[in-house]
Formats: sequence, structure tokens, C-alpha cells
Amino acid sequence: MADVLSLLLNATTLPVIFALVMGLAMAAYVVLDGYDLGTGMLLSQANKEERNIMVASIGPFWDANETWLVLGVGILLVAFPIAHGIILGALYLPVAFMLIGLTLRGVAFEFRVKAREPHQLMWNNLFIFGSALAAWSQGFMLGSYVLGFKSDILSLMFCAAAGVGLMAGYCLLGASWLIMKTEGALQKKAVVWARIALWATGIGMAVISVLTPEVNPQIAAKWFVLPNFFFLLPIPLLAFVLFAWVELTLQTLPQRRDRHSWVPFAGTVGLFLTGFLGLGYSFFPYIVPGQLTIWQAASSVEALTIILVGALIVLPAIVGYTIYAYRVFWGKASTLHYE
Repeated sequence: MADVLSLLLNATTLPVIFALVMGLAMAAYVVLDGYDLGTGMLLSQANKEERNIMVASIGPFWDANETWLVLGVGILLVAFPIAHGIILGALYLPVAFMLIGLTLRGVAFEFRVKAREPHQLMWNNLFIFGSALAAWSQGFMLGSYVLGFKSDILSLMFCAAAGVGLMAGYCLLGASWLIMKTEGALQKKAVVWARIALWATGIGMAVISVLTPEVNPQIAAKWFVLPNFFFLLPIPLLAFVLFAWVELTLQTLPQRRDRHSWVPFAGTVGLFLTGFLGLGYSFFPYIVPGQLTIWQAASSVEALTIILVGALIVLPAIVGYTIYAYRVFWGKASTLHYE
């Protein structure tokens, strides 16, 4: 046991462990909060009754989904404090916009049903706007991170385009979620939304995949050398297979039996995870692109050991609560009521 602990609790392995936990937390956030941000944006395409069902479909989950963002940023702060200062210092404006968006949608979520008829439209629009602003800000931050926080005009245009691409991806997650959680006319609409968002997401991923090696030579060097290229080829191939699987399934929904309604969401999650895996490989071991590795940015071994004890308590609790909540509220959504 002592040998195992000494193997894990050292300056080499502890930063890797925390980088993996942070990466998993951020991936969970993108998927889980991504579908409710996407659902929020899609409210703009629905009528009043459909909006209530759409909000009800995310009602038990949306607040808890943001826990993963808090966990990921918290690990960045305590495990990699130097990187935390550099990253959030470079991204303070899009982070501020994201927080404004999340705050707006949080307030609008509560008031949109309780407000009187003349004010409901305003709260619905704020919910839509807050969802779109948060999604676009996150995409902008991703683009800025990929470019190593460059701030020239071309870099800002790339970041803005990345924001639009992530909005499309979140709309795909949201539409796929609605296919799984709704039925009837709304489900048919969600299929149409999902097909549009799928192609927008696929084009966005393809464009960013082509441009990223061009603007970041370090990433190009990791992907386009032999034999790495052949070892990594399954990642884009898997993404293509998942894209085709979702598209073929959407072509047959909702005529197919409803038991297949989970397929678009599962395929979309897989598509996001392949992209996340590619990004993780592209930047490892750097936590600040081209500047700091995870070992250079990490806290001391003593601090990381203490933090690891806390993480071993907190992380299972979050995972357990998440599984329990989704198990309890599984099934089709119905109209939201406040009694």
C-alpha cells in the first residue's frame, strides 16, 4: 500500500491526476449544461405551450449541471494556481459575458412562469438571450485558448466564429435532448432543429479542425507526423461515423418507434467527446498553450495530496447525485407548473 501511495502521490503523477479530473469535469459540463443551453436557445423557435414543456424538460437538471463548471474551475484554481491566473486574466471579458448570460437565464427561468402575461415574453427573451450569450462566450474562450490568447483582429474573428460553432453544437445537444424527452408535434420540430444543427456543427468542427493546425504550429506538429498520424486517425474517423449515425437516425425519426429517440443524443455526446479527446491530445502536457505545462503550473505535492483527499469525497458525491437526479426524473417531460 505504501508503495502504491508513493507511486501516486508525487510531483510527476499528481498533476496528471488533477489534469484528468479537471478535463472530465469540463467535458461533463459541456455535455450536460450544453443541452440545457441549447434548449434555451431553441425556445426562440417554439410557441408558448412548447416552451413550457421545453423548460420542464431541463427544470430538474439545469442548475446542478453547472456544478461541473464550478468543479472544473475550482480544480484549476487550487491545483494549478499559476495557470488559473494566466487563463482567467486573459479571458476576463468572455468570462464576464458568460456569467452575465448564466445569471440572466437563471433569473428568467424563475420569473418566466410566475410573471403576468404582459411580462412573460420579456422573461422568455431574456432566457433565450442569456443562453445564447453564455454559449457564444464559451466558444469564444475555446477559440482564444486554442490560439494561445492572441488578440489581433484575425484571432478575434476566429474566436467569434468558434463561439457561433459552439452555439450550433449546443443547439444540436438541446434538440437531441428534446427528441428524447418529448413527443408529438414538439418532437417532430426537434428532429428538424437537430438536422439543421447537426450539419452546422459538422461544418464548424471541420473548419476549426482544418484551421487550428494552421494557426497553431505546435498542434500541427503533434498530429501530422508519422506514425502519430495513423495512431490518431481513428478519432476523426469515429467522429465521421457518429455524424453519419445521427444523421441516418434523424432521417427516420419520429416515424420510428420512440425507443430509438435516445440515439441522436447519445451520438451527439459521442461526437462532442471525440472533439474533446482531440483537443486534450493536442495540448497535453500544456495547461497554458505554449507557456506552462501541468507540472510547471501545479501546486506543491503536499497541497495536491490534501486536495486529492477532498476530491475523493466531493467527486463521488457529485457523480452520485447526478445519476440519482437523472434516474428520478427520467421519462417524457410534461408542462411546467408552479403551485
